[in-house]
Parts: sequence; C-alpha cells; structure tokens
Amino acid sequence: MIRARHPLPFVAVALGSALAFGAPLATPLAAQERGVATASRTAQAPALLVADDVTITDGSILTATGNVEAMYEGQRLKAQSITYDRDADTLTITGPLMLDDGQYTTVLADSGELSRDLRDGILTGARVVMDDQLQLAANQISRSEGRYSQLYKAAVTSCRVCKEGDAPLWQIRARRVIHDAETRQLFLDGAQFRVGNVPIAYFPRLRLPDPTVERLTGFLTPTLYNSTLLGTGVKIPYFIRIGDDKDLTLTPFLTDETRTLEFRYRQEFRTGGIEFEGAFSDDDVRRGERRAYLNGRGVFALPQDYVLQFDIEAVSDDAYLLEYGYDSKDRLDSEISVERVRRDEWRRAALTYFHTLRSGEDSSTLPTSVANLDYEKRFFPARMGGELRFAAQAHGHYRTSDLRTDGPDFDRFADGRDVVRLTASADWLRSWTVMNGLRTTFQTGVDVDHIGVQGAAVNTRSDYTDATPRAALTLRYPLAKTTAGGTVHLIEPVVQLGWVGGSTPNIAVDQATRNEFDEGNLLSLSRFSAADRRERGLSAAYGLNWTRFAPGGLRSTLTLGQVVRDKAQLETDGSNSFSLSSGLQGSTSDLLIAGQINTQNGLTFTARSLFDEVFDTTKAEARASWSNAALDLGATYIWLPRDPQELRPGTVSEWAFDASYRLSRHWTGSAEWRYDVASDESVNAGVGVTYTNECVDVTLSASRRFTSSTILEPSTDISLTVGLRGFSARAEDKSYVRECKK
Repeated sequence: MIRARHPLPFVAVALGSALAFGAPLATPLAAQERGVATASRTAQAPALLVADDVTITDGSILTATGNVEAMYEGQRLKAQSITYDRDADTLTITGPLMLDDGQYTTVLADSGELSRDLRDGILTGARVVMDDQLQLAANQISRSEGRYSQLYKAAVTSCRVCKEGDAPLWQIRARRVIHDAETRQLFLDGAQFRVGNVPIAYFPRLRLPDPTVERLTGFLTPTLYNSTLLGTGVKIPYFIRIGDDKDLTLTPFLTDETRTLEFRYRQEFRTGGIEFEGAFSDDDVRRGERRAYLNGRGVFALPQDYVLQFDIEAVSDDAYLLEYGYDSKDRLDSEISVERVRRDEWRRAALTYFHTLRSGEDSSTLPTSVANLDYEKRFFPARMGGELRFAAQAHGHYRTSDLRTDGPDFDRFADGRDVVRLTASADWLRSWTVMNGLRTTFQTGVDVDHIGVQGAAVNTRSDYTDATPRAALTLRYPLAKTTAGGTVHLIEPVVQLGWVGGSTPNIAVDQATRNEFDEGNLLSLSRFSAADRRERGLSAAYGLNWTRFAPGGLRSTLTLGQVVRDKAQLETDGSNSFSLSSGLQGSTSDLLIAGQINTQNGLTFTARSLFDEVFDTTKAEARASWSNAALDLGATYIWLPRDPQELRPGTVSEWAFDASYRLSRHWTGSAEWRYDVASDESVNAGVGVTYTNECVDVTLSASRRFTSSTILEPSTDISLTVGLRGFSARAEDKSYVRECKK
C-alpha cells in the first residue's frame, strides 16, 4: 500500500490510463507497471482528481476522501469519496455527489458507479437539473455513452419544491424517462400529468424538448377561447421544424361557430428572410363563404448596399380581420421596394397596392396602384462652401374605376382620374455664425414639376409643367444659462424669412390631401405633405424653443411657432388649399404650442395643440405615461374638428388608456379602454390577469368591441392560456421564481 499526504490541504493526482501521479509520488512507478502500453495510451486526455486525502492500495485501487473533485473533458464530479479501480476502469462514488456535464445538466445523487470518463454507469437516489429550470427525480439513473440518461420511476417538473413530501404545482410521473443529450429530448413511457397529486391526463408515450431546445417539432401552448360571435373552442398550435432555416406553425381553431386553420411560415436565407401568416375559415357567421387572409413580409440584402423589402396584405372580406381579432387596420397596403441609404445619398423604388376595408369607401376610386421612384444626393463643394442638394422623384398612381367617374364630394376633380408626376429640385445651403453666436443660414433653390392627369374633369387641366424658385434666410440665437442649483436652461428664438415663386395650378391634388402643422415643418418653405401642391409667395416663420435640464433628472421642453404669409393659399376656384384642421388656412397660421416633460421616476407627458386668433383650440393631442419596475400606465387624448375636406363629417374626440401593473411577485394585471367622447360611447375595452412563477404561465383575458356597422356587430372575447415553463421555454426573468421560507 502506498499512502500519500501533501503538506497543502489537498493532493492533486492525474488519473490517466497509465495512472500517472503528480510530484509528491513517483511517476516512474506507474510507467514501470504499465510498460509500453503507457506510451500508446497517454495521448488520451487525462482526468484530474483533487482531494484532501488519497490512498493507493495494491497498486491499482485509488481511494480519495474529503472534498473530492474529479474533472474530465469539461465534466466535474464532486463527492465525499471516490474509489478508482484501475483494472475495472470504474469509479465507485459515495455521496452526496454532484455531477456537472459542463454544459447545462447537473446530476445530484446519493451514490453511484461510473466509468473513468464519467460517461457510463448507474446513480441511485438521483435528481437531474437541466438549465437551472427543469428537474427530474428518480430512484435510479443509468448513463450510457455520455449521451443517454435513463431514469426509472421518475418525476419531471420545473416547479420549486420547498418542503420534503410536498407535491409540486404540476409534475409528470413516468415509469421510465430517457434523456438524449445529443438531440436534447425527453422520451417518457407511461406518463401521467398531475396537478399537485391529482392525475389529470395519461400518455402511454410522450416526447418533450429539454429547456435548451429553441426549435423542435411538436405542440405549443393551447388557448381556450370564447366569443359571442365565434363561439367556444380551442386553439392548438403545432410547430413543425422543417430545417435549421425554416419552420411552419399550424394552428387549428375550432369552435361551435367556426372551423379555422391558422398558419405561419418562416424561412431564413443567407442574405435575408421571409415570413407569411394567414388563416382559412369556414364559419357560421357567413354561411356558404370561404374566408381567408394572408400577410407576408421579407427583407433581403442586395449587392452594393441595396435592400429589398416586401409586404403583402390580402383578405377575402372587409370584416374578417376585425371579427377574428387578427388586425385592426381599415386600409391594407402591399408593397415591394428596393432602397439604398448612404451618408450623402438615398435611392428608393417602390410599387404599392392599396385596398380599403372602410364601410362606404370604394377601392376603385382610390389610388390603388402606386409607383414611386426617389433619389436624393448632397455634395459639399470646397470652393463655394455650404451644401448642395439634388433630388428627383417620379410618381404615378392608377384607379380601377372609369376615368370620368365622379361621385358626390366637395371637390371638382373626377374621382376616376389617373396621375403621373415628375419632380426635380436643386438647393444650396450655407450657414455662418456672426454677432456673438447668431446662427445664420441662407438657402436657395428651384423645383421643376410636371404633372399629367388622365380623366381630368371639365375646367381643370390635364397637363402642367412649371419651375418654382425659392429662397429663405433663417436666424437662430441659442442662449444658455446655468443656475446656482445646477439647472441648465437652453433658449433658442428662431426666425425664417422665405419666398416661393409661381402660382397654384388648376390641376387635381391627390397626394397633399392630409397636411399637418408641427415642430418638424415650422421652418419648411412648403408645409404640404407632397409636391403636387406648394406654398407660394412671401412668408415669415417665427418660434421659440426652450429646454430645461434639472440635476435630479427632470427634463422639460417647450416649442412655440407661427407662420405669416402675404396671402392665403387658395385653389384656382377660390377654395382653401389647406384644410380647416391643418391650422394653416389664411394668411396667418394657428399658433403651435408643443411640449414635453420627463421626470426621473419614469413619468412622461407630451402634448401638442393649435390655437386660432381668439385662442380657441383647433386641434389637440396629448400622451401621458408612467413606467417603472412594476407599472406601465398610459393615456392618450386626441381632438379633431369636423372637416369635410379631410372626409371627417363630425368631431373626433377620443380617450385611450392602457395599463399593466405587477400586483405582486407572481400576479400581473392589464387593462385597456378606448372611449369616444364625441358620441359618448366606448369603442373597445379589455382586461387581463397573468399568474407567473418558475414553472407555469396562466393568462386570462377578456375584451369587448362595442362598435357596429353594416358589416360588423359588437362582440366579446374571452381566452385562457396555460403554459408550462421549463420545456423549451427558458425563463430569463428570475424575479418570478418562488422563494422557500426557512
């Protein structure tokens, strides 16, 4: 017998095939015992054993005791004692022991017998913990080839058990469980699903992913569903992993009112990816009709920094998306585009198709097919200084209705017209700082427009070409002040004097129909949203920006602005080019006031409003939100006046609320409500509650849509979703994990 002790608290011993020892023992001893075989087998990676005390008996049996650790190829074994029999090439382990595979699996056991490489053997009284989430307990575990772990009379759960003998919230009891470490799957024989100790379901065979699997064919979390319109039923999604780069999810949605199959297909390519989703329905809401929708999108990187994008939106009938809760859009747009954005250049080509779902609106009289080609470039010439900008755009749109179609509306242009517009522009800008900080910018340029209209109405032009010169001088005087308390104030008054030549053409306006006055276009020479209309004549814009930074984190901003012109912007028939609610009618615009407040505790308030000459509100919108670790609360208000020019026959006044609050460690509540103040009725409302811990997600939600029309009726939807955490659903947020009392 050889007994070795080290003067330090431990002795390190290398356990290779040749049983080679460290410096405190004689390495030649092992070499003499194994002879030539040593040289041929020492190429194998050695195992490392660390212990307080090591004893060698009969030259082939090594016993290590006290804080024992064995390491081999990333695996780590800890135990009270380990006995290594070199002839049998096995380890006999006295526990409690812990075996970590170096990846995501840890095994705790009372005792065991393993091969030297820790890949094969038997462990008794064992518990397996996968990815610090899923637990498997068994009387015995058999390890084979370092890949398979077979558990007998096993229990599987991801719930924390705090007291010996207590049943977890849920568990799966099985006669046998096999874990395949290579495919990362669990195979269960005679599986019984239990809530507490109450059996709920039995499965002769069951296959489940372990927590590290991201994509594996199988069923996903089902949802129980009840609707006053669609009936009571269930959604059962089934995920199909077609390959590493693509997958398909099929979701049968079955109730007593509908038979629906939902789908989602995704695929990644070397340079991009695509995703399609949709549904097919045969329901009792519209008997005898087959209903469907399709949404698709994709992005691809092309050579020379170009990006190809597309999206597809299609539906069989106007009410389908809203009735099934798939989407709330009332106008669909499908588009394909190619775009390149660089520091000093922008290029884009796009084809777009529109389809309206609005009641009383006809797609045939809308610009359904639209083509756009855009180009912008800027230069910085050294000799003349400043910046040169060039831009060009080609636009065309087509209506499917007859060219001379004209329904009852406020304008004098045919509703069935088709339009082509070509625009080119050139600008030169240069800035100087003078007079102790006065920032001066001069801009001049010219626009060239050609517009052609097929199906123009009587007394309107079908062809128009014009060159529009323009110039502007902008003065800014930024001022800064820091108070004794550390608060910083930034004040910047600004004035712009501008001139734009030319006159308004007697030609149809199709693009610049919805125009806004805000902080972004206060200093624009034309505040129309598109180039088929331009502001003309002399103008002056003035405003003030104020920003305050407090040391505690409070930040507030305020912007005021107004535009004054030498004349109102009128059409050739004398009507206003700008709508009433735009705030830009007349020779003097409404007063713009906008502000924002951000506090250090997550409170944000943003508001914008327009006021006329008697300080009556002509448009208003506001948003308040409060966000912290437990609360997300938001409220939005919008007020728009009646405006026939924007096809708004009545005043719009609406509140919208949304909230999410973490009631406790495990409970989270949510609510939303949209209320129409003008008509004094709710539009929609919803409420939900979610219970989450380390092993389960339960969500109960209810929503009500109050609106009705010729194609829609009010409905109430209730859904219940129960998800088991731990099976291919890694829980990143550990704050939901239950804590055990001492």
